[in-house]
Amino acid sequence: MALEGIRVLDLFAGTGSISLEFLSRGADEVVSVESDRRLFDFMQRTSRELGEQRWRMVRGDAFTFLNAQRGTYDIVFADPPFAMEGIERIPTLVRQAGLLGTDGLLIVEHMDKVSLQHLPGFLRQRSYGLIQFSFFGPETNEAIA
Repeated sequence: MALEGIRVLDLFAGTGSISLEFLSRGADEVVSVESDRRLFDFMQRTSRELGEQRWRMVRGDAFTFLNAQRGTYDIVFADPPFAMEGIERIPTLVRQAGLLGTDGLLIVEHMDKVSLQHLPGFLRQRSYGLIQFSFFGPETNEAIA
């Protein structure tokens, strides 16, 4: 997937390592949402040290952000804490907010105990040990292998 020129939303951004990966591969803009003050401050320091102008950070709850955010992104990446309740709400909230562009992709990282395959827009799932990545598109599609 070509990343040049895309907009990315990184929910539950943590230290921002995924955000930086998208930026290093040519994303035009990355918006990182993180509620933890220490992690948010770390991302801000890192951005300043790197002189990164394409990285925007929002300190706040990702679910609150999803309920208030408008605009579209080419990729929405969500890596919530594995023990968090309500992970299965993320794809629905992203879709309801209209955050995915026409060819947009939502990627949700979660434990294998959580199944998101029944949700609208589900495309496929990749497994890496106990970790799963579920992929969703902007339109309701049948699952593909």
